[in-house]
Amino acid sequence: MKPILLWLRRDLRLADNPALAHALRTGQPVIPVYIHAPEEEAPWSPGAASRWWLHHSLAAFSRALEAAGSRLILRRGASLETLLRLVDETGAGQVLWNRVYEPALIERDRRIKAALKDRGLAAESFNSALLFEPWTVSNKSGEPYRVFTPFWKACCATGLPDDVETTPESITAPTCWPDGDHLEFFDLLPRIPWDQGMAACWQPGEDGAHRALEHFLAGAVLTYKTDRDLPGQPGTSRMSPHLHFGEIGPRQLIRACRRLQAQGAGAAAGASLEAFMREIGWREFAFHLLFHFPHTPEQPLDERFADFPWRDARDYAADLEAWRRGRTGIPLVDAGMRELWHTGWMHNRVRMIVASLLVKNLRIPWQTGARWFWDTLVDADLASNTLGWQWTAGCGADAAPYFRVFNPVLQGERFDGRGEYIRRWVPELKPLPDRYLQAPWTAPAGLVPREYPRPRVDLGESRKAALAAWEQLKGASRSEASGTP
Repeated sequence: MKPILLWLRRDLRLADNPALAHALRTGQPVIPVYIHAPEEEAPWSPGAASRWWLHHSLAAFSRALEAAGSRLILRRGASLETLLRLVDETGAGQVLWNRVYEPALIERDRRIKAALKDRGLAAESFNSALLFEPWTVSNKSGEPYRVFTPFWKACCATGLPDDVETTPESITAPTCWPDGDHLEFFDLLPRIPWDQGMAACWQPGEDGAHRALEHFLAGAVLTYKTDRDLPGQPGTSRMSPHLHFGEIGPRQLIRACRRLQAQGAGAAAGASLEAFMREIGWREFAFHLLFHFPHTPEQPLDERFADFPWRDARDYAADLEAWRRGRTGIPLVDAGMRELWHTGWMHNRVRMIVASLLVKNLRIPWQTGARWFWDTLVDADLASNTLGWQWTAGCGADAAPYFRVFNPVLQGERFDGRGEYIRRWVPELKPLPDRYLQAPWTAPAGLVPREYPRPRVDLGESRKAALAAWEQLKGASRSEASGTP
């Protein structure tokens, strides 16, 4: 029998893997292959933190395949040429894969599928990453959604899928394996050892994903609706990097939530489960937007913001560097940026706050912040990263009817009132009394350590400047629409 090439990308799991399940149902030998071609993802090739995760995820998946009687063939090179070489080497008759949804990769995969079929090969793709394919959800006019709530209502009305493929105990191997590269050849790990914090926080791989899910379901999910906004508490699922690399799928999460609901978890826990599933919905919405508006990683969805009066790059270089290093003098912002650098992750509420300071108070383009997140987040996901930054900047989908400017002091008082989060990541402020912790510049002289910087920006004055810039932009848009010179 001719073997099947299983082309793996961001679907590094055995459980609920539709392409793998389809291959196994044929009864033919399966050759799992991962092709490292980061240049094909340009201009959004994986950042440093993502590469670190990918290395360990591939290693974990390789071990899982070996336990199932198979192996992972690693290759470096252009995807189409590498697949065709593997077809020639193995005599494979078909190539299967699970879909990805980034604009550059959609176009690449279309070309590859056409080229394989031209060679007389069977080529088929499957959905492993989403509850709903982006092209299957539309409003009553047949147009894509731009607002989350009606989008999610439409998804829920259809019914959230929770059917999952079973985990194979064994995978039929070919009689002869092709050669593969060593994982170290991909050069994914940092040459300077800055990754100790990430290694201490995460366990990449399918086993790590399920352990994280079990830990979440055993505790934090029951109070998720309230605690998910508290950065000092372990109130979130931390499933995002596992989802991004396909170590677990959204259908598995929905299924786990439904099982808890069926057990009668109680009203409060039931509301928290619904809130968690709604967050899975936001991830779906992000992919919906990226698919229908593929220009948005670089350009605002709201075209008016193309003319927003950002500061000149030559003027904000020092402010940008202070923001990146967690040295803005705004404790909650600095805590978030230091958490990001140390762990490759940041609490979601804090992501909005640090982004707001950058784009609203410092008036640095949101694309600059998105690029930094892209390089430093282990869950760097083009769809979610784009949605988050455009939402905070006010230029994307689901934007508020007003120009939202987060006040990090008020946000800290509300969501980190006792300062657990700030004291964890900005240890030089540990001795500061709670009343001054969110705004140390208001403390009496001598209380704040000298090594902690003064604020890079006046929050009140910069808020006024941001609102004035917004009014200027709205005025220009109204004049253009009316034809006023």
